[in-house]
Amino acid sequence: MHLGSLLLISGLLTSCFAADARIIKVLPHFLDAKGRQSLSPSLYERDAYQVYLREHPIEISALRFDVQWKAVEREQPLKLKVEVRGSKSDLSTPVAFETEVKPSRIFSKWSAITIEKKIYDQIGEIIAWRATLWEGSEKIAEQESFLW
Repeated sequence: MHLGSLLLISGLLTSCFAADARIIKVLPHFLDAKGRQSLSPSLYERDAYQVYLREHPIEISALRFDVQWKAVEREQPLKLKVEVRGSKSDLSTPVAFETEVKPSRIFSKWSAITIEKKIYDQIGEIIAWRATLWEGSEKIAEQESFLW
């Protein structure tokens, strides 16, 4: 094999594995008094329980945003931020929640940001959200809901 071919192949492999930081998935879930989003591990049951909690708001204890993200080749902790616009809040000024997260070397990670019921009640029903990943003051990944 030629040296040029080896360099090309190694470059392609590096670009495949050294993907930029990204937010893969954002799942907002209501939690019950026991901190559960579902009564069983089935996705169907989770969705059914989420409908039940939405119809019985007295049983909701919090709203949790589960965020799947990936940021390879980063050593320092990052900041995960979720901004929401609610039915009772000023839509021009989103309410922000954040947490420090530590990157994985290879795989994606799940992190959660929980909004307690008292704050959720002040914000109202979530109309739109945006999740961002920050390295220092630089935004390195973003995903937003359709209505953001």
